[in-house]
Amino acid sequence: MPVKLHVDKISLSFGGIKALNEVEFAVNAGEIFAVIGPNGAGKTSLINSINGFYTPQQGRIIFDDRDISHLPPYERAKLGISRTFQNIALYTNATVLDNLMAARHIHMKSNMLTGALFWGPAQREEIAHRQRVEEIIDFLELEHIRKSIVGTLSYGLRKRVELGRALALEPSLLLLDEPMAGMNIEEKEDMARFILDIHELQGTTIMLIEHDIGLVMDISHHIAVIDFGVKIGEGAPEQISRDEAVIDAYLGEAEH
Repeated sequence: MPVKLHVDKISLSFGGIKALNEVEFAVNAGEIFAVIGPNGAGKTSLINSINGFYTPQQGRIIFDDRDISHLPPYERAKLGISRTFQNIALYTNATVLDNLMAARHIHMKSNMLTGALFWGPAQREEIAHRQRVEEIIDFLELEHIRKSIVGTLSYGLRKRVELGRALALEPSLLLLDEPMAGMNIEEKEDMARFILDIHELQGTTIMLIEHDIGLVMDISHHIAVIDFGVKIGEGAPEQISRDEAVIDAYLGEAEH
């Protein structure tokens, strides 16, 4: 199976604080890869490094055999990397539909003049993007709130809208930063179903950070564990569940 993403011994420091220390792993194309670890382990710093918000001082990030270590976030998005955020980052005064359409701008090719006049190619392009957004709305079962203002929605629905916005970029690698944080059991089950559907029906490679260990064990093919910015374990879920270092650092903590 080809490697989709190779994180090659990256190190990231903020002043005297080392957030990541020579972290290395590979995500195979078409798999669900999870990163787990205690609070403050460096998990979000890792995702921020992969999508370009942070630039590690050492190491490389290889995506589809291309070194993207110094590309800005929008260039990485164009290549097929999109993400959700631990803290929801939506346009709260806009509708669900408008939030998803905003994410399509990266694929729009019409120039300022044709876009302003809305004729010819610009009109056809707008219709095509709108159709894609409507497909995502149907896929994530958002029809009943498609014209609702995002700021009026429940937390669980806003997390689903943010997932839709990430999908609107048509990623080949989807980064999910704690997609189920703050959700109730029913909302978590819905989100897990959508993640599995994205993987199975669209063939998207998914890398996720999640604190719900039971869920990670259920849906992931491969897991990496980091603690204090260092990778302390990696393997299939059944391997990780038996790893003494992982149990001491994290799984044991979850059982207390």
